Amino acid sequence: MYRFSRSIYREICPYVIEDDRSNGCTNRQRVLDACEAAIRRLAFDRRYFARPARSLFGEVRTYFPINEQLHVYKVIETNIGLALEHLARLPEDGIGLDGQPTSCRAHTRKGTPCQRTPLPGRDYCPSHKHLEEPLEGLVEDLSVIDESRLEAPAGVGTPA
Repeated sequence: MYRFSRSIYREICPYVIEDDRSNGCTNRQRVLDACEAAIRRLAFDRRYFARPARSLFGEVRTYFPINEQLHVYKVIETNIGLALEHLARLPEDGIGLDGQPTSCRAHTRKGTPCQRTPLPGRDYCPSHKHLEEPLEGLVEDLSVIDESRLEAPAGVGTPA
């Protein structure tokens, strides 16, 4: 994942506004740190990282002149897309990108992190699977609600 953050940085680095106070590297270091943090979060927490390109751009946009911001956003968006494609191709075998086995995202009653292995393709173990947000069921529930609104209740709309 290191190569994605460095690729973003290498392409946008020439456009960074120079910092007058120190040796001129402070703004570049902040941009590099933001790129690495965004890619790190994307790698380890992508399910809960909505709009990563927009988030990264919002963090670094102040370090670029206004006439270069569109170019910077396109570079970020392209590289984040490539990183997402790469992550989608990786097998989900219970081993994280750091080589450590994945663990459940829940906490026990004592407040310590759960150490069990999550279900395949999920964030929670069998004991905590009730904490998983059911997105599929939510869509079905909304369609049932919409259909019930279309039906008129008995006695409504009939002549008296």
